[in-house]
Amino acid sequence: MALPEDERAKGDHAHWDAVEEATEMLHAEQFHEALVELRDVIKRDPTNPYAYHFLGVALFETGELEAARDAYRACLRLAPAHLGARVALAHVLRDLGDTKAALEEGLAALEKAPADGDALHAVGLAYLARGDRAAARRYLTAFLQAKPEFEVQVEVQAILDSLGDGPRRS
Repeated sequence: MALPEDERAKGDHAHWDAVEEATEMLHAEQFHEALVELRDVIKRDPTNPYAYHFLGVALFETGELEAARDAYRACLRLAPAHLGARVALAHVLRDLGDTKAALEEGLAALEKAPADGDALHAVGLAYLARGDRAAARRYLTAFLQAKPEFEVQVEVQAILDSLGDGPRRS
């Protein structure tokens, strides 16, 4: 039985509140401390999708890619529409060498949010990792049109420049 909208909203607020301290730790780059806190949150409430998402972030930052992948997947089992987890999962899968699954996750994210810059970036990098330079160029160019942060913009422009025959800086 589906929860009434106000009950769902209460649960969502409770889930956010439960991870607030851990997200502050993540912002302070206290990744190991955040891991401990997030695991405690999950022990108290194994249905909190945000806890799994941020656990994935902390695990990624500590270099535990397989565990990060599993945390993002757990988040998506609880909240299939969680765009951030899907995009992060695409990046982790690419880093793990599973470029086919990375592309599938990235394209699934774009299906939900066709103009999302982060999803365009993930798909472009997945295509690049698969060796499809034309598709990589197309998605990374679209990503730049989404006006990303300067540092990422410079990085992606360098990738496009290395591919040749791509759009140039104006």
